[in-house]
Amino acid sequence: MSNSISRRQFVASSIASGAAVTLASGSTLRGQSASDKIVIAVAGVRMGEPGFSGRGPELIQKFSGVPGVEIKYVVDVDSRSLAPAAAFTEKKTGKAPKTETDFRRVLEDKDVDALLIATPDHWHAPMAIMAAKAGKHVYVEKPCSHNPREGEILVEVAAKYKKVVQMGNQRRSIGNVQQMIQELHEGVIGKVYLANCFYARRRQPIGFGKKVAPPAELNWDLWQGPAPRTAFRDNLHPYNWHWFWHWGTGEALNNGTHLLDVARWGLNVKLPTRVNSMGGRWHDVGLDDWECPDNQEIQLEFEGGRGITWFGRSTSTYGAPGYKANGIVFIGSKGTLDYDGGVSYTVYDLNNKPVKKVTSERRTDLANSGDPGLGDNHADNFIDTIRGKGKLNAPIEEGFVSTLLAQLGNISHRVGRSLKTNPANGHVIGDPEAMKLWSREYEKGWEPKA
Repeated sequence: MSNSISRRQFVASSIASGAAVTLASGSTLRGQSASDKIVIAVAGVRMGEPGFSGRGPELIQKFSGVPGVEIKYVVDVDSRSLAPAAAFTEKKTGKAPKTETDFRRVLEDKDVDALLIATPDHWHAPMAIMAAKAGKHVYVEKPCSHNPREGEILVEVAAKYKKVVQMGNQRRSIGNVQQMIQELHEGVIGKVYLANCFYARRRQPIGFGKKVAPPAELNWDLWQGPAPRTAFRDNLHPYNWHWFWHWGTGEALNNGTHLLDVARWGLNVKLPTRVNSMGGRWHDVGLDDWECPDNQEIQLEFEGGRGITWFGRSTSTYGAPGYKANGIVFIGSKGTLDYDGGVSYTVYDLNNKPVKKVTSERRTDLANSGDPGLGDNHADNFIDTIRGKGKLNAPIEEGFVSTLLAQLGNISHRVGRSLKTNPANGHVIGDPEAMKLWSREYEKGWEPKA
């Protein structure tokens, strides 16, 4: 098995061929009947804090509205999550799903067509790989992998087993975003040579974790899965694992992946030639054992005089001066396009005069649901593709590349220097220490394989 992926595998045919971005991304419209049933399971179904739904319940909500979809299982290693998720599913669909703590039992069920993955990051690729090898289609939340190597394996497995594998970079299914990308490619601001991404959110200190016995309802061994075993600490579960390299990937992949994906799409670039990261745990110094940066800027240089930056801050909701907390500014030879991170964008000329503004009210079709959290059409698009009636808006080949941009930024941060990278496969050139972070150590028996 090759340790790299060919350049051809990275290229999505719709962009590589120069074809226009399709504004209608699914063929199954809400309210229509579907003749062929698709049976799914959802893994990682914690309901979240009051007033905030977790990703698993978001998937339940969106996929339950797709005609002909049956949610047969809800899966979680914490049994406390199962009853609420099952009740939520029954409310949405009128039918109670089965509950399961071990996803491997679900993979044995031949009736299940697809697995939806909303687990912690270290499980995304290993679970997706196992599901595809078991004959299931896969919808995996971002990031599609914890490290680059297992992302490469996931792409290989999806192709080898001919499974539909889509990442949850749902902005690719929002009609206004598709329209925006088409306009960028058609030259609305001339040659697009720079995209600046912004993300800001105040996250409170998490304290210092104490080694304690895991909750009786939590299968801690299965929660760790592919990660080498450690003692349970009381500040990890259910959310703060995000900020530890052993399981998480920091804000760069937690939220940065979304914007980096749109930025890369807009610039029509693939992999960089140089990567640099600046940042660290600068704000709540000495207040917790958080490992990942709480302030980070990732700089990516591409062939042809193009670049992307991502500025993430987990310490304040204030974005860049005069700017919101989440979005992208595309800079071109004839003007600027300001994307708000959701469904709206504004085009300016070189004198900063607005020449065009597109908002959610401008479009009423299904492809623009008005919900940047998870547009309904991303769910429709996945199911349509399984049925052979559509083409993925966010195939895993594209999801892997966008995920890799943030992963390279984190590798640069962790080794403390800029990286020279191969634009054909993303591998770091001339830096063995950095390439050690291309993969990770796994618990024996859990190593992902193609």
